[in-house]
Amino acid sequence: MIETIAFYTFSAVTIVMFWIVVSSKNALYSMSALAAGMITISGFFFLLDADFLGVVQIIVYTGAVMALYAFGMMFFDTTREVKENIRAPKLVFLLSGLTALILVIAFAAPIVSDHIKAFYPMVEGVQNPQAVGIVLFTKYLVPFEVAAVMLLVAMIAGIILAGKKMDESLTLKIEEEFQEKGSK
Repeated sequence: MIETIAFYTFSAVTIVMFWIVVSSKNALYSMSALAAGMITISGFFFLLDADFLGVVQIIVYTGAVMALYAFGMMFFDTTREVKENIRAPKLVFLLSGLTALILVIAFAAPIVSDHIKAFYPMVEGVQNPQAVGIVLFTKYLVPFEVAAVMLLVAMIAGIILAGKKMDESLTLKIEEEFQEKGSK
């Protein structure tokens, strides 16, 4: 029962977070929602007793990928037009507290219950990371390699796009505009 509630809670939070990612015009909000969505995805792995994959999800995607996005956001200076206007700070505080409480309950649910049964039980004597490696490099080798190639292509595209903007300095443009306004 608790696992079902945790699953549906993670599902709802994940869908809402990724909806915010695609609908927000503010890059900072999109990036924060993307990080929250990736962390809630790791909750699914923890619910299925795949602790290794849950930790990898948090470290690799939420850590490394979000660091790359943050670097790109700083490089293109997308936060210069951000103006905060929170109309109901008490509502924001209440929703944040409720979300934190729900996440704590959802993460504690698998610890409380032992009723989760896997459709494909683990091989005896093999630890979780070993089992992941066996499945990843046998049954899912081709999709794993395709994902690696896609990440490589995305990285090269990011470098090319960043290289096109390197000859323009946003800081120098802002200083020039400031000096022009000061001389008027």
